[in-house]
Amino acid sequence: ALWLGFPSHGDLWEDNLEPAQREVAALARVLAGPGAERVRLLVCGERAAAAARSLLPGVPGIEIVHGEFGDIWLRDTGPLFYVEGEQVKAAGFRFNGWGGKYVLEGDDTVAEQIAAASGAPLLQHDFVLEGGALDHDGSGSVLTTRQCLLNPNRNPGLGQAEVEAALAAALGVKPVLWLGDGLLNDHTDGHVDNLARFVAPGVVACPIAFGRKDPNAYVYDQTARR
Repeated sequence: ALWLGFPSHGDLWEDNLEPAQREVAALARVLAGPGAERVRLLVCGERAAAAARSLLPGVPGIEIVHGEFGDIWLRDTGPLFYVEGEQVKAAGFRFNGWGGKYVLEGDDTVAEQIAAASGAPLLQHDFVLEGGALDHDGSGSVLTTRQCLLNPNRNPGLGQAEVEAALAAALGVKPVLWLGDGLLNDHTDGHVDNLARFVAPGVVACPIAFGRKDPNAYVYDQTARR
């Protein structure tokens, strides 16, 4: 299934709660269109669940799942699913609010909740990792950035070799393709998911600068060179 987090907390979203709920509901409706994805919508609290039901009354292909979380960014807090033999399994990692910047109740248990709701056995790893820090080609290679995975606010004391060993042990990945810095002013400390992505095994797409005054021009150039 495709998992979406549904905006659920008035104290976080304030006046933007209802507009955000409408946006996510619209996204879920499109994703669950005829012949498309099976969508599971993670909601926190009965009030949020009622809002989701009213926005998506009986839409086929969408299931509302109750959970506990703060941030809706499940790409980072959720598990990474993989297939071993014929069984789908889930890899869970420690989540520390993007290096301690946004620590919200429940976010550090989202991987466990989603794995349980999916019926996938969860193997929990004692290693801080957000899903957006990696991009995988489906054939064993991953892209990441030094700015994020070697950041002391994630796994202090671990160098490149130790991180590569941890990823190999958890996900069976080899090789790890290292980029340098991510985009400027990105609170994720350089997630690769908005910088470079596999579009096929061995084929990577990355942005180019919008003119030389683009503040990320240097980052884009270095990414392409690497």
